[in-house]
Amino acid sequence: MSLRVTYFGHATTLVEAAGTRIVTDPILRRAILGGFIRRAGAAPRLDRPDAVLLSHQHADHLDLPSLRRLGRETPVIAPRGSGGRIGRGGMTNVREVEAGETARIGDAVVTATPALHDGRRLPIGRPVDALGYTISSPAGRVYFAGDTDLFDEMADLADIDVALLPIGGWGGNEMGEGHLDPERAARAAALIRPRVVVPIHWGTLLRADLQRRRPALHEPPPAELRRHLAEHAPDVELRILEPGDLLEIG
Repeated sequence: MSLRVTYFGHATTLVEAAGTRIVTDPILRRAILGGFIRRAGAAPRLDRPDAVLLSHQHADHLDLPSLRRLGRETPVIAPRGSGGRIGRGGMTNVREVEAGETARIGDAVVTATPALHDGRRLPIGRPVDALGYTISSPAGRVYFAGDTDLFDEMADLADIDVALLPIGGWGGNEMGEGHLDPERAARAAALIRPRVVVPIHWGTLLRADLQRRRPALHEPPPAELRRHLAEHAPDVELRILEPGDLLEIG
């Protein structure tokens, strides 16, 4: 029995565990609300999964047309307070959760975890918490961080096989409060101690108004993460996936 993770860019992944297919934060279009355009990899085409996990309501994570492409009846697990927006967007099977709550999807158990991030729909949405998730199954355990800053309770995550950690965004390397950058992601890996870290949330989307003046990267975010992992978590394996790449762990 194997655990498979396919990376489709930004925070969109397909986790296949014990026959259960779960998609995270699907962005399935070339351009999305907020002026974001895809600059790496083709827009993915996915069959209907067993469930979708949504971390928060920002436009680069919650894209209603992308959700509808996966099927309006597809189960969606999302932070409490976001179900109304998702339902008005055409999805008919939404379950709201808070950190600590669980849901069974096939042979996998999804547990919502805290995240330090402003999860409301910008610019004027009402406050809604952001979440991460663990996916536990007989094939292994995956942590999807969504979008978050570093917090001490990450050390409470145990027996993680694959940690999907954000390391960038849609601009340069400098990430402000509420985000992991490569250095903070390495420190998160030191707390979580997963077998493998897969960096997400980097290099895929660019805001259209930055297209002509693309921010200069001091160092590619994955290379910077590798350097910081060597200092903070040298025993953790780093697997850098390009959009469409698959990681399989036996």
